[in-house]
Amino acid sequence: MKIRDILAGDKPTLSFEVFPPKTEDAYHTVAAAAAEIAGLKPSFMSVTYGAGGGTSDYTVDIASTIQEKYNVTPLAHITCVSSTREKVEQVLGELRAHKIENVLALRGDIPEDGRTPEVYHYASELIREIKKSGDFCIGAACYPEGHVESANKSVDMDYLKEKVEAGCDFATTQMFFDNSILYSYLYRIREKGITVPVIAGIMPVTNAKQIKRITQMSGTYLPSRFMSIVDKFGDNPRAMKQAGIAYATDQIIDLIANGVKGIHVYSMNKPDVAMKIKENLSDILEWE
Repeated sequence: MKIRDILAGDKPTLSFEVFPPKTEDAYHTVAAAAAEIAGLKPSFMSVTYGAGGGTSDYTVDIASTIQEKYNVTPLAHITCVSSTREKVEQVLGELRAHKIENVLALRGDIPEDGRTPEVYHYASELIREIKKSGDFCIGAACYPEGHVESANKSVDMDYLKEKVEAGCDFATTQMFFDNSILYSYLYRIREKGITVPVIAGIMPVTNAKQIKRITQMSGTYLPSRFMSIVDKFGDNPRAMKQAGIAYATDQIIDLIANGVKGIHVYSMNKPDVAMKIKENLSDILEWE
């Protein structure tokens, strides 16, 4: 099923993300986690992609298993900045062969050495390529706080508009911890004429070590209410996990109450976290 059709329904949607292993010996652990999360019957599951090999080799395999064995709609990531056109065509061909209809098209991170095949520079270029390659439903990333490499938020929104004009059907946000940032962002992109559905990306922070990585990667604003939780419970893993799930749940409830229907949880291959969040929302997700 195409994700644009899932998002067109009346009820809120809840989806989860898994990422393939970096090494073959970890494959079974990740596959088991994906199976547990699929057992929760989310609206769909996204499977990330490692540019330049590595985890990219497992993306199609895990996505096809989710669909064929567990009957859950998969969303396969593709990044392009470190890929050749031949590699992208190969992956798209594998997705078509497995009847996977949904792709999240990403530029990906620039390698540390700065060397790329010089084929793709922007996600919009990849989206155009995918649009020509079959009847895929195409998603893209968006950044409520602006991409770290963009000059400002307005320029970043222009890039999102380019993605939509290239054929993007929906967008998923980078993680954020202050819902008011998303509400302001949605207002501004609608003013620019961007009308595709936007799925809110939520990261349950279950250990304090995640904070450093989050801020290094994205510069995400961390509200004082959130930091108070980390300061209080960060040294107690069980308490921090419970508090992080509660904070994410509270974010999601507020989002749904304010009309945001699509919720995507960056569940970090943790079935217990995904399960608890779904349990916390069990009646809310059924509300029309």
